Amino acid sequence: MSIDKYYSQTSMGEIYSSRMKNVDLPSLKIELTQRCNNRCIHCYNNLAAENKELENKELPTSEFRNIIFEAVELGCMSILFTGGEPLLRSDFLDLYIFSRRLGLSVTIFTNATLITQDHISLFSKVPPLNPIEVTLYGMTKGTYEEVSRIPGSYDAAIKGIKLLAEACIPFIIKGAFVGNNRNEIPEFDSWVSSLGHMNGALPTFSIFFDLRVRRDSESKNSRIESLRPAAKQALEFLTRNEDEFLAEIKSFCSQFATPPGLKLLGCEAGSKSISVDPYGMGYPCLLLRHPDFSYDLLKGSLKCALDQFKFKAAEMSAQPGSEYDQRCAKCFLKSLCQQCPARSWIEHGTLDSPVEYHCQITHAQAVYLGLITEGEKLWEVPDWKTRLSTFIEKS
Repeated sequence: MSIDKYYSQTSMGEIYSSRMKNVDLPSLKIELTQRCNNRCIHCYNNLAAENKELENKELPTSEFRNIIFEAVELGCMSILFTGGEPLLRSDFLDLYIFSRRLGLSVTIFTNATLITQDHISLFSKVPPLNPIEVTLYGMTKGTYEEVSRIPGSYDAAIKGIKLLAEACIPFIIKGAFVGNNRNEIPEFDSWVSSLGHMNGALPTFSIFFDLRVRRDSESKNSRIESLRPAAKQALEFLTRNEDEFLAEIKSFCSQFATPPGLKLLGCEAGSKSISVDPYGMGYPCLLLRHPDFSYDLLKGSLKCALDQFKFKAAEMSAQPGSEYDQRCAKCFLKSLCQQCPARSWIEHGTLDSPVEYHCQITHAQAVYLGLITEGEKLWEVPDWKTRLSTFIEKS
């Protein structure tokens, strides 16, 4: 049965009933384009907005609709549209309406510079159900455009944010801890927490910037590495609201702090969610683009991709005696570390190589929390359970 005929003959209640019986894939992430109208200095993914050759390689509307429809048949309840800048796609509104008609809740990652009254009218009539997530790169034109590198982008972003606010469409402001905007963090925190729909919450930030996800540019990687804050500076940022930081870390440690062993993939990527790039390739997540974890959805199905990823994730483990085995497998704060197979692949071209930068950040936090002393290694602590228990129970 065609999708359009399915719409006309199937009620929303029938769609939900069918979906609740079959929840193989709760969520789907779609990278509609890798092109972006900004050229942010820290971005791991962006390509030129005006690149027509890339635009022509992107999936047409019909193929994205087929993928979304199949996800719903697998029980999908939520979808993320990201990029690049997803609003660059001329069919964005069509894909949004298509997803909402299927009962999906929608999350949108955007820089807000392309938001128009057409978007606002649609979001007002057919809410996405999840807040729109807007990344703002500075409180002033100078700091913002130092990051975005596009003249006029600050004014466009502020205009888009104002359109959302005036229409009372829920949105979240996120930031990036980069460049001179680091001097604006207190002002940024205060402004974001004052927004009515944020309910006093602080913004989230990109801070430990990932290298180019496609491993496509050593020069860009070098620039991104130069933008990463040193461990001390990162720690000062993370602990700027110390009470909140400690509460979150204690809660996290009480649930997840334990050596992981040789198993490499500890998240739900590929088992509970699939990510799709603009050209129809499926991955366990948008960062893990290793050839062994890619699936051409134009030659197969989401179900086959999901089965393949589950099988490969289950059997993927580090080799005994490897550097990962000697360090990460024995580290009781490995779950706090940003290192994962995706980041190992991005940084080193392997799935299990430790990422030294993330290791330094985790050790800095552990010293701050009193879990280790300066110079100790997290994988060499024999009494880690006692130390964790003391930390968690400490008032």
